[in-house]
Amino acid sequence: MSQLSQVFTRASTGLDAPLVTIEVHISSGLPGFSIVGLPEGAVRESKERVRSALINSQFKFPKGRITVSLAPANLPKSGGRYDLPIAIGLLLASGQIKEKINLDGFELYGELGLNGSLRAIEGLLPAIIASSQDAHNIILPTQESAQYTLVNQAKIYPCEHLLQVCDFLQGASNVNQLVRKLTNKQTIYNNDFSQVKGQHHAKRALEVVASGGHNLLLVGTPGSGKTMLAERLPSIMPPLSDDKALERASIYSVANKPLDLTQLKVRPFRSPHHSSSAVALVGGGSIPKPGEISLAHEGVLFLDELPEFPRSVLEVLRQPLENGVIHLSRAAQQTTFPANFQLIGAMNPCPCGYYGDGTSKCHCTEDQIDRYKNKISGPLLDRIDMVLTVPPLPKEALLEQTNSSAESSEVIRERVLKAQNIQFKRQGKFNDKLTPDEIEKS
Repeated sequence: MSQLSQVFTRASTGLDAPLVTIEVHISSGLPGFSIVGLPEGAVRESKERVRSALINSQFKFPKGRITVSLAPANLPKSGGRYDLPIAIGLLLASGQIKEKINLDGFELYGELGLNGSLRAIEGLLPAIIASSQDAHNIILPTQESAQYTLVNQAKIYPCEHLLQVCDFLQGASNVNQLVRKLTNKQTIYNNDFSQVKGQHHAKRALEVVASGGHNLLLVGTPGSGKTMLAERLPSIMPPLSDDKALERASIYSVANKPLDLTQLKVRPFRSPHHSSSAVALVGGGSIPKPGEISLAHEGVLFLDELPEFPRSVLEVLRQPLENGVIHLSRAAQQTTFPANFQLIGAMNPCPCGYYGDGTSKCHCTEDQIDRYKNKISGPLLDRIDMVLTVPPLPKEALLEQTNSSAESSEVIRERVLKAQNIQFKRQGKFNDKLTPDEIEKS
C-alpha cells in the first residue's frame, strides 16, 4: 500500500522565491530514499539529517521505497531549507502525524539538526515576502526571526524543534504568531558633515551629487579628506522608503550579511578594497550571490585608490552603471540583482600623491602621471558625471577648535530632498537619468 503527502516551501533564485511543492511517496519494495527535482549537494545530504532527526525525536523512520519530489523539476534547489518540509512530508505519508489544519495554506522552512532542532537558514527574507503576498502562513526556525517582522501581513510561527512543529500541525496551541514590533529608530546616522572642517566647495559638490544621483570622482593629495567626505555622503541622502528598505534587507539576507535594523533606512555605503576581484564586486559563484554593487543598491559604492583596482575589475561596472541591474549567468541558472548605486571614486593626482601640492615635492615624471591616469578607461570616465579636486587644508584650519560655520547633515539633507522633489515634479526622474533629448528640452 502506498502513501502520499504534499507540503510547500520556496526556493531561492536571486531575490525571487518561486513556490516549491514537496511530494513524498512511500511504496512497498526494497528500502530506498531518493530525492528528485534538481537537488544540489546540501539537499541530497538532507536524507541523513532527516533520518537522524526523526529517530532522535522518537519517530520511526518509514520502511519501504521513499521518493521525494521537489517540483518544479527544472528549478535548481540548494541549501538546508528543505529539511523540515521533507521530514513533515515523511511523517504525514507514514501516518505518524495527522494534520488538523489545512497545510495548503502553510509553507515550511528550516534545516534540521540531528536531534530534531531547527536551525536558521540564509536568504529567507525574499521567501517571506512572496509568502505574505500569497497570504500563506509560515513555519520557520526561531533564530533570527526578528528580521522577518519587517514584512507587513506576514503570518509567521517560529519553532525551535521538529516536535513543536508536529504538535502545532496537530492542533496544539504551543506556538505563538510572531508579533510585528519595529523600532522607529531606523535612520541613525553615525557620521555628520559638521565633523568635516573646511572643504566648503567639496561639500557643495557632494550636495549636488546627492540631489541629482550623479557619480563623482574625487582627486586630491593624501590627507585632504576624500574618504571622510565620501563616508558622510549617505548622511545627506534622504532615507529609504519602506519598500526600498525591505529590498535592501532582502539583498543582505540573500548575501548572508548582517543588517543593523537601526540602520535599515540609512543609505548603504560600501567600500571594497582595491584588491577585490570582479566576482566580489558584481557577485557570482556557482549559486549566484550579490556582490558589492548590489549591497550598495540605492546607496553609495566608494572605490578608494581607484587606479589601483585592476582594469578588468573596473570594466565590469560599466553595464550596471548604465542599467542599474547586474545579470549573472551560470551553468545552473541566470540571476538578476539590483545595482542602482552612486559611484564615488577617489584617487591621488599622481603615483606619489603630491603633484600640485605646495607643501611636498612630487617626484613623478610626466609619463608616470599619464600612465597612472590612463589606468581608468575612457568609457568608465564617461559614466562619471563630475570630477572634483579636493585641496589639502592648511594646518591652521585643521587645528581650529571650533567648527561653528559647518552645517549639519540634517540641514543639507532637507535641501537635497527639496531639490529631488523639484526634479521629480519637473521630469519624473533624477537629473542623472535624463536622456540627451530631455536635457535639451529642459
